[in-house]
Amino acid sequence: MTLLIRARARRVLAGLLLLAATACTTGPSLENQGEITAPPGDSKELTIGSAGFTESDLLAQVYALLLERAGYSVDIISVTNREIYEPALESGQIDVVPEYAATFADWLNAKANGADAAPVGSPDLAATMKALRTLAAPRGLTVLDPGRAVDQNAFAVAASYAKKHDLKTLSDLGLAKLPVRLAAGDECVQRPYCAPGLKKTYGIDIVAVDPKGVGTTQAKQAVQNGQDQMVLTTTTDATIDQFGLVLLADDKKLQNADHVVPVVNRARAGSAGVRDALGRLNTVLTTADLASMNEQVDSWRRLPEDVARSYLESKKLIPKG
Repeated sequence: MTLLIRARARRVLAGLLLLAATACTTGPSLENQGEITAPPGDSKELTIGSAGFTESDLLAQVYALLLERAGYSVDIISVTNREIYEPALESGQIDVVPEYAATFADWLNAKANGADAAPVGSPDLAATMKALRTLAAPRGLTVLDPGRAVDQNAFAVAASYAKKHDLKTLSDLGLAKLPVRLAAGDECVQRPYCAPGLKKTYGIDIVAVDPKGVGTTQAKQAVQNGQDQMVLTTTTDATIDQFGLVLLADDKKLQNADHVVPVVNRARAGSAGVRDALGRLNTVLTTADLASMNEQVDSWRRLPEDVARSYLESKKLIPKG
């Protein structure tokens, strides 16, 4: 296991160098139907992309262990945002990524139809998956079946701040007319369910987005010490209590139910072998499981690969090593 970790660590750097040029590309042309209609590929050497935050790292490790169990050779690279890893997924530099159904559907929709396109993600999983697969297919991407685990964006403030201003919901914060610095990823400025949605749906005065990442220690500390007033995290964040933070309820349902879904490059990883290997997770992994694994990494300082391995062994999806 130690050798595997070291090998993957070396390949992360190589992968990031490879992806540096990808940020300026758009992947295969949508008119290139030859690639899209070709039989699903089954490359035995696959690259999994992680978005660089704890949960994505964990899911990438879970996918890697399941695929290795099924006979695939797997690398993992960490890429910080969709603007880079999605084109790399289209071009085949990355073969598999863990994604979130509604969020990814709306992201692809905006990419295809413009930033002002009406959202296609919704709390209805079936409708969301249909829209997502329709948008993904012309780009040479296949969206595998979603599992039981659901993650959503969530917003937290300091407990003392909530008490002082009598805040329990995001509506309360909007009505309070308080200037809010939001600790989040740099993508939050444009994401419809982040800063723009908070302004439009709740009337929250977002005066700045502090690019400290999604639910990172630095982001939560910035709210804890008063540098920022609110942090973007997720419903599976198990550490907010440790920073003296509380979640504000999404009472107007800005967020969609985001089921975890693997997205693959069809030409390289669209085979039944990949689908079956990753599909074994669907009846097992729950939202509570994800929160527990996140806590083990963020609070107990365990390595994502060790947590992923222990979880899969406990569910008898891989043999104990």
